[in-house]
Amino acid sequence: MNASSTGNERRSPKTEKLKVLDLFSGIGGFSLGLERTGGFETVAFCEIEEFPRRVLKKHWPEVPCYHDVRELTADTLRRDGIAVDVICGGFPCQDISLAGDGAGLEGERSGLWFEYSRLISEIRPRFVIVENVAALLSRGHGRVLGDLAALGYDAEWHCIPASAVGAPHRRDRIWIVAYPDSEGERQSAVPGQAIGVRPSDRGQALADANRPRLEIKFYGEAGELPAALRAYSWSSEPGVGRMAYGVPARVDRIGSLGNAVVPQIPEMIGHAILRAERAA
Repeated sequence: MNASSTGNERRSPKTEKLKVLDLFSGIGGFSLGLERTGGFETVAFCEIEEFPRRVLKKHWPEVPCYHDVRELTADTLRRDGIAVDVICGGFPCQDISLAGDGAGLEGERSGLWFEYSRLISEIRPRFVIVENVAALLSRGHGRVLGDLAALGYDAEWHCIPASAVGAPHRRDRIWIVAYPDSEGERQSAVPGQAIGVRPSDRGQALADANRPRLEIKFYGEAGELPAALRAYSWSSEPGVGRMAYGVPARVDRIGSLGNAVVPQIPEMIGHAILRAERAA
């Protein structure tokens, strides 16, 4: 791999997988779903909590895991020979959730969105996939879209519950897919450096939170799951016991599951991205 590669050059989806930087990785639900499509390969994680880091090391032993998103930079990735096509991740929701204090993106945890957007600016990926609680729609959605627009990225979104892919619980989440618009596609002549795209009337339009939602057609006319996902459907979930019964790291396991994304949804989005790449 050429360390000077920025990940922005055109690649054939038939010959090379899209390289994924997975932020706020947790136990790897995002990467598991995207890699199930056969068209994505995770090349780096970023996760600060120790227990999820151990889970990632077990299942992706060869993939580096950076510790703190506040310290990760495009220069670091480039020095380590890592090129990125896709950035994905669900930034912390504690300040956005209706169960939280309502600080929104000004909160200490949910404010890590600004580190996410900084990395988008530095890396200039071909695709960005963002996940968060549905409450983001009223607690920062417009700011997230505005930041993406200012960087030259258009975006589409939808609230997709886990029940839409066969889970017996709702777990409603917002999913945002962003990609360079016609102006944002222009890259700097200096490898690894993005050109600046100034906010404009065009950018403000892109940031309109009232625009139509994600246009990807997820299900059939009767709400049927895509064939690629039927194998991963489940009819019931195991009970979550309230006693430890000697299971090691029980609290960490339950917490990690609670924070994880349902892999079937990024898998579904990944298939849609690959279809769009083939059509292009």
